[in-house]
Amino acid sequence: MLRILYFAWLRDRLGRPGETLPLQGQAHSVQDLIGQLRARGGAYGEIFAKPELIRVAVNQSFATIDAPIAANDEIAFFPPVTGG
Repeated sequence: MLRILYFAWLRDRLGRPGETLPLQGQAHSVQDLIGQLRARGGAYGEIFAKPELIRVAVNQSFATIDAPIAANDEIAFFPPVTGG
């Protein structure tokens, strides 16, 4: 299982803070997971249509979309963060 977390406008658009999903056979990277989420259509399709607008963390560490994922990982999606 994967624990998926959504923050800021992603959470607002999806109407949920997160979910738990089974790790599907073809999901070996964050990019694979994004493809599966985008394929759900609706708000998921819109949000994940442009993955360059989303940042990701795997197990609470910033990651790139080509980062590997495995069972029991926590994947967080959030908008780009700016400092001030």
